[in-house]
Amino acid sequence: MLERRETEKKNRWPEQRLVRWGFPHPLGSPMGLLATAVVFCMLLDPVFLQTLEQQDLPTVEGVPSLNMRFDSWRMELSWDCKENTTYLECVMIHKENGPIEITPQEKECHCKFSDYSLHDGVTFMVKVNSTQRLIPETLVYNNSGGECTAAQNFSCFIYNANFMNCSWAKGQAAPDDVQYFLYIRDSGGKRERECPHYIEDSGTHVGCHLEDLSGLANYNYFLVNGTSQRTGIQFFDSVLSWKKIEIYSPPNNISVHCNESYCVIRWEKPKTRHKLSNMEFKYQLDIQKQIEVPGNLENKYSFPSPEPRPKHVVKIRTSDARIQKWGDWSQPVEFGSEETAPSLVPIYVLVVLGTLITALVLGCLLKRFLASQSFFPPIPHIKDKWNDAHQPDHQVIWENFTSDTEKGDNEEILTVEEVTVAPASL
Repeated sequence: MLERRETEKKNRWPEQRLVRWGFPHPLGSPMGLLATAVVFCMLLDPVFLQTLEQQDLPTVEGVPSLNMRFDSWRMELSWDCKENTTYLECVMIHKENGPIEITPQEKECHCKFSDYSLHDGVTFMVKVNSTQRLIPETLVYNNSGGECTAAQNFSCFIYNANFMNCSWAKGQAAPDDVQYFLYIRDSGGKRERECPHYIEDSGTHVGCHLEDLSGLANYNYFLVNGTSQRTGIQFFDSVLSWKKIEIYSPPNNISVHCNESYCVIRWEKPKTRHKLSNMEFKYQLDIQKQIEVPGNLENKYSFPSPEPRPKHVVKIRTSDARIQKWGDWSQPVEFGSEETAPSLVPIYVLVVLGTLITALVLGCLLKRFLASQSFFPPIPHIKDKWNDAHQPDHQVIWENFTSDTEKGDNEEILTVEEVTVAPASL
């Protein structure tokens, strides 16, 4: 079983291919064929061979191959050391980051690069100065295997400061018997490990759970490769920063203290994978609406809330101040009175009803008033001689129609008799 596992492990590493760049040889031209024939005839002449032995002619040395090699796990490029050769520069041409140049140490025949993803393929080049000529040699590193067989949708996240989950999906063109494996190495190359607890889907590894994160650095190299009996499986790799993949826990010890007019909410920063200052956090409070508060030494938020205050619920979650990636909400903390605030709907109903009743009462009173005017005409007012002295007198004094006081007692009757006159006879 162990031998089979070691064999699979050896077969998981991607292959590399060396491409050497040489000089052109136009032997197919007529002049080239003629020159070759002349040289061949001269070499067959014993006199010419003897002349070459007697002469001390300089010979041109061929440029030997460097036999370049690349260790993807250690990110190290090496080659065979040659005498009278100066190695000027190592270059890794990355598709996303462009050329990455490193100067090797004197008399050393290797270069160590920082961690970069390699699944899209990279090209290495060593610039060599031999016999006063600059000769570059190139190595092309390919992701061998069937197209679209590598793991896809790879992601990892750290939670509760000490746990990490990684997940990926099966490649679109991967065969049914494919099996994936996850390896993790810190950026310094001091510690490496395979996933201790795989998550499976129909027997295929599609995730990993880690409970021991000791040894992880700020940046870590993740490699997912696979095996199959049918075809070669491409690998997928990624370099992840713990700060970008950690999801912070909710704040600790949330408390609320209120006085007659204000309430103050306090909390403590959450536990994280590495120690961070208060200024590196950002908090979001949910008190009827969401409010963002930057981290500070006190970690508090105050807001006006006069008494009597209704019942409130506050929740808080955490994020990195530079990376907007919020964690989970904390447990709700209640404060304020248990009695709910009175609703304004009953007040509106009472106002409307009061207005209607008042209008009805006024209508009834007005109707009664108009009816009383028709049955009981108004009595004239008594004349005020003192105040109305300068007012025109519109009243008629009955005594002005009599000459003396007796005329008011005696009435003179005049009888009118109609007399009919007979017509005169003719």
